[in-house]
Amino acid sequence: MFNHLEGYESVTLPTETINGKRYYVTPDGNKYPSVTTVTGLHSAKWVAKWRKNVGEEVANKISSQAAGRGSRYHYLMEDYINNMDITEKLSKATPIDQMMFNQTKELTDKIGDIYMLEGSLYSDDLAIAGRVDCIAEFAGKVSVIDFKTSTKAKSPSKIKNYFMQETAYAMMFEERYGVKIDRIVTLVSVEETGVAQLFVENPNNWIDQLLSLRSQYKTEHGL
Repeated sequence: MFNHLEGYESVTLPTETINGKRYYVTPDGNKYPSVTTVTGLHSAKWVAKWRKNVGEEVANKISSQAAGRGSRYHYLMEDYINNMDITEKLSKATPIDQMMFNQTKELTDKIGDIYMLEGSLYSDDLAIAGRVDCIAEFAGKVSVIDFKTSTKAKSPSKIKNYFMQETAYAMMFEERYGVKIDRIVTLVSVEETGVAQLFVENPNNWIDQLLSLRSQYKTEHGL
């Protein structure tokens, strides 16, 4: 049974689409771009090149399949961490979905006290907002925990945008709730290898790059 702490309730942040970009509306009426929209600038050129190489139809199919796989995985993980009995739901899942959930179960079971699960956060300092997967104790330290799925195994150099996303959540949570987060954790369930990956980073190492992307976004989009 996972222990969910009280006093760290998520706020409700409506979303708006402006010029094809997603923005969250804060309780004060400010419109902040989503974390993933901002950090997406880091890999935008690579993604554009990949889409050109494989073609739009293939790229859209691969992206749709990856998004569906990720959503199904997250729903299972969220229910599991919310202490729901997922036996029936897991039995009806596809073999791949079962495998990908079970891959990270042992690592997920290392989670201690949970501050927030699938919660909305925003920062007036960063002028940014988003939804964090999980903020909890992991191996004894309060951490931002991000659950990812991937077709192939990842290398740290290829997921810098993940680390910047998680750093943003760490900074937002500290600003909103006064809890210092010194560790970001990425759990990746890998389809091809069947072996989960664990990446642990210090958010302080990614703040400068995050701020640089936020500045770039404002220059390009004015918000």
